Amino acid sequence: MNTEMEGEEVLDAVILGASGFTGKYVVREFLSHLERPDGQGLRRIGIAGRNREKLGETLRWAAQGELPPSIPIIEADVTDAASMAALCRRTRLILSCVGPYRLYGEPVVAACVEAGVDYLDITGEPEFMERMETIYHESALLSGSLVVSACGYDSVPAELGVIFHARQWEPPSVPHSVDSYLVLESDKQIVGNITTFESAVLGVANADELHKLRRSRPRRPKLQVPGPPASKAKSIEHQKSIGLWALKLPSSDAAVVRRTQALLAENPHGLPAVNEYSELVETRRKFWSEVKPLYFGVYLGSKSVWSIPRTICIGLMVVLLGRFSWGRSLLLKYPEIFTLGQFKKRGPTEEEVRSASFKMWFLGHGFSDESRLLQQGSKPNMEVVTRISGPEIGYATTPITLVQCALLVMDQRQSLPKGGVFPPGIVFGPTDLQERLEKRGILFELISKKTIS
Repeated sequence: MNTEMEGEEVLDAVILGASGFTGKYVVREFLSHLERPDGQGLRRIGIAGRNREKLGETLRWAAQGELPPSIPIIEADVTDAASMAALCRRTRLILSCVGPYRLYGEPVVAACVEAGVDYLDITGEPEFMERMETIYHESALLSGSLVVSACGYDSVPAELGVIFHARQWEPPSVPHSVDSYLVLESDKQIVGNITTFESAVLGVANADELHKLRRSRPRRPKLQVPGPPASKAKSIEHQKSIGLWALKLPSSDAAVVRRTQALLAENPHGLPAVNEYSELVETRRKFWSEVKPLYFGVYLGSKSVWSIPRTICIGLMVVLLGRFSWGRSLLLKYPEIFTLGQFKKRGPTEEEVRSASFKMWFLGHGFSDESRLLQQGSKPNMEVVTRISGPEIGYATTPITLVQCALLVMDQRQSLPKGGVFPPGIVFGPTDLQERLEKRGILFELISKKTIS
């Protein structure tokens, strides 16, 4: 872990990319959590980026008319290795809001791993996450740097949602599969930021790289799901149980959840902490024993079937044009046209953010008694529905989840893994992250349990 430099205080955390569209919302969220829980003063955080003037504007905006607190402003450039090394000497934890991560993420991870500094980000880019694990995991284990990606809406709700859902299957019942259905709601049109769209476009353009990366890595043991094989997923379906039409999505959530499940196959009692003691070990062991393996799929849900053609149209344009450099240029130059207004260069307004919310339904099927798994031809006979709901996903929920993950790292570091590159579920699952999120308006609910024919 980083130590204090002579004559210069080491900060608890630094928000890198603080003047970006998402970064400024992260700063605003963090300002409401500066008070230490032990009553011993304020947490020391800083904000960092390339432009000091823009960072100052961000701080004033985030303070919402109040006198901005005394927070260090640090000039830092991800393209300059010396700048990143100097930044890591100033802090114990970096919250990276610098995207697209495919372009700007690795120098930050490399500097943190080298310095033994902890790292969190909000990426939803599977290739970046898995490449960072491939390159830096062993070094992070040695340096004590805890690197956790996907700490925003991608993919904390999915990770905690699957865990919460699995724990609702009380013995002798067992889960077999669960699918998530995301429903976005707003009184106004839901608008995304250009950086998020650029990440998606680059993901399409470099899809082959992800496949090559996965083929090049040693095969990890898969979490064995007892019972019949997974049912073939339908591209479009109508789920009467939750009243939604749904479109199957190629989602980072599925990739992140699979990584957590693969780690659980290797570490069925979870990951050891920096400071292991009997009570912590037993609590973690009991927690993970209640999380049974299951198949997981991701859908975009809607109450109206007519929203599905619109989503397919946008997806086809991104896939077809994203494969060519000229096509990517068009997509990024005119995002509002090619996404039918879903993404704009200006991003959403404050009013649009406040008016939006989400519901993520988890529809699970399994067996009312584990003994039924041994019966030849047995099919699931039980259904469990859970739900997570909260504010707008990109600029309200994402700052909440990132900041709460950061507070856990700051306040409970000795109870977390020493170091390594991990998805959020395996790191934060056994903590009180769910309770923290519920206090910030992200709710976890058991909706129903029933037997089915």
